[in-house]
Amino acid sequence: MGTPSISSLAQILRLWFPILKRMVSSEFHMWCLSGHLAYLWHQRTERGATIDYASEMFHRIGTQLVKDRKAAILKEASEKHLQGIGRKDLQGHDLLTQLIRANMAQDVPKGRRLSDEDVIGQIPTFLLAGHETTGMSSTWALYSLSRYPKVQQKLREELVSVPSDTPTMEELSALPYLDALVTETLRLHPRVAMLPRVASKDDVIPLSKPFTDRQGKVHSEIRIAKGNKIIVPIMAMHRSREIWGEDAMEFKPERWQQPPEAISAIPGVWGHLLTFIGGPRAWIGYRFAIIELKAILFTLVRAFEFELAVPVDDIISKTPFGRPSLLSEPEKGYQLPLNLKPYKAV
Repeated sequence: MGTPSISSLAQILRLWFPILKRMVSSEFHMWCLSGHLAYLWHQRTERGATIDYASEMFHRIGTQLVKDRKAAILKEASEKHLQGIGRKDLQGHDLLTQLIRANMAQDVPKGRRLSDEDVIGQIPTFLLAGHETTGMSSTWALYSLSRYPKVQQKLREELVSVPSDTPTMEELSALPYLDALVTETLRLHPRVAMLPRVASKDDVIPLSKPFTDRQGKVHSEIRIAKGNKIIVPIMAMHRSREIWGEDAMEFKPERWQQPPEAISAIPGVWGHLLTFIGGPRAWIGYRFAIIELKAILFTLVRAFEFELAVPVDDIISKTPFGRPSLLSEPEKGYQLPLNLKPYKAV
């Protein structure tokens, strides 16, 4: 039996992912249309009500977590007979506790603190975004390693050459083939296929090459107005043959030894990819996510050999959030069956 917070989180996940799976259908289309027909935004659907319910549950869980952490910090300060909490007392066992301690530190200026509501607003990111992103990325990395045994063997040779079972972040970052494999995984299997954005001001988007509209007019840019809704086509750009070449759909870590010059125009915050987007709304903690993914693969590939447990043609991913399932067993939901056996060095 889990704790109330964990049980509630599980309930949220059960509510959210069926919704996210269908975002490319009616709810997503209503979002696009709402830019032209504003009244549609206020038309509530059953799915919209479910989103509201899950959001309210997130807020309730977050409020309780913050309350509990604050009480624990104050109790610790009292037991240690501290006159006040300072930056030297910021040690904590998790990210949320450290954040709350920082907000309670008396020697931190008020202008640099977050309100309780701001902290609560970050909890879904801690619980869902980081965990789910790394989990799915490691899933597709193992899929690719299972599908391409030579790639798996090459990676294992690099990893077993590391003398430590617990390498530092710097040691993981210094492994070139592991870095190339992670980058290629995040290129071919980005965590989301597309992301919506709303223009904050009138602007002009330059085009990589001009196009001719139905009236025969040639355009080299697109003008957008404040409030326009825009879709960032992450997967389309990551798999474009015009950018990556004719082998764009192939899993090929070696491409990162000499990446194409065309990718320099992609305005991503990391690796000339849009996996973590860019600009002020870039994904927070992306560096941690990358090193976490490398650590997971380092541990697993050194310990096990992987192979697909089903034919490759049976594995599909039809959601905008990249979760795999089987064509032969759609009723079983998301899954990726793999066979593994302990690795034994020759």
